Amino acid sequence: MIRIGSVEIPGWLAMSPMAGISDSPTRTMARRYGSAFSYTEFVSTDSLAVGSKKALSLLRFREEERPITFQIFGNKLEIIVEAAKRIRELNPDIIDLNMGCPARNVSMRGSGVGLLRKPVYAGKIIEEMRRALDIPVTAKIRLGWDDSSRNYMEVSRILEESGVMAISVHGRTREMGYSGKADWDAIADIKSERKVPIFGNGDVSSYEEAVRRKEESKVDGVLIGRNSIGNPWIFSNIKKEDLSFEEIVSTTLNHLQLMRETFGDKYGLILLRKHLVRYIQSRKETESMRIELLKMEDPEKLISTLREAQNSLSVSV
Repeated sequence: MIRIGSVEIPGWLAMSPMAGISDSPTRTMARRYGSAFSYTEFVSTDSLAVGSKKALSLLRFREEERPITFQIFGNKLEIIVEAAKRIRELNPDIIDLNMGCPARNVSMRGSGVGLLRKPVYAGKIIEEMRRALDIPVTAKIRLGWDDSSRNYMEVSRILEESGVMAISVHGRTREMGYSGKADWDAIADIKSERKVPIFGNGDVSSYEEAVRRKEESKVDGVLIGRNSIGNPWIFSNIKKEDLSFEEIVSTTLNHLQLMRETFGDKYGLILLRKHLVRYIQSRKETESMRIELLKMEDPEKLISTLREAQNSLSVSV
């Protein structure tokens, strides 16, 4: 059991926040299959501070997703604090400041990983968030802007001194993006010096690897990002390749149902596609219809097609 301030996290392995991926239905699926808690995809504090309905919609969640962490990004202290106070009314368990997004339109404006270039300022933001909120404040960082400025030890120290209650670390610099290999030795260095819970993130492709990374780096928890897309079983130590096609179809359709309930039939199906392609990846049962499935606009047609593929398999067996 990990404790972040007053919040108990019932496990050590969870889904990492991912822009355009970790919406409420996907977080719900992850929690159902063992993810210890939920992160929303990051939301702009500039938009939240003015009450943008679109921004606020990204923070919708189901009670079963708890403990729920709202992740925000921005670069202006006053606006970040105002946004944090506004979304506190939505009753999250934790609010997290994103200091790790490497996207150019975020980082070059001083938000996301751009805050790593101003560690003292980032510390002040955390201090003011702590003063304004009665729930835990956490942060997600990278190792630095580039290889010449890997200031993760300084940043993590300042954040801890400023009152952050947990730190998640993606083991790459901004310059690396998602290329190269995550540096888990650096993550281990942070854990060895910090007293707050540390979550490691980067290149974890299986439950077994998550266990190994946790044991080797001594981190409190591990986050899995891209390798959990279309594979919520990764949080339950269930190998997707060992599952029957029936189990794959059942989980896919459960995900689709959540998407429809949250976003409506048409948009829900569109949003499912990025998951669907991964759910059916490498499944011979859908080889001949993969492109057709990914182009479908009617959820009922998708359901019937997958069911037919499943039934034809049962007959052939």
